[in-house]
Amino acid sequence: MTDQEIFESLRGILIETFDIEADRVVPQAKLYDDLDIDSIDAVDLIVKLKPLVGKRLPPEAFKAVRTVQDVIDALQGLLKADAADAEAGDKPAAATA
Repeated sequence: MTDQEIFESLRGILIETFDIEADRVVPQAKLYDDLDIDSIDAVDLIVKLKPLVGKRLPPEAFKAVRTVQDVIDALQGLLKADAADAEAGDKPAAATA
């Protein structure tokens, strides 16, 4: 999934769930200051993002999130970690003596 695909999905969630005007949702927008997302909204956002990555999102992955781009980066990090885990699982185990 590309950054643009994640952004479009995230943008749709922010517009539909939180009634944020589309032109306010840009990568550099600050969730709390620019988009008026509070801590309860942030929990709702994490729940809405779950289908994008196909698993429960750990809250600690979002502790440092401040902007829309930070959310995109956090989701990409989770997707890349899953891909690396899957790839590691596909490799044969090293022979041990």
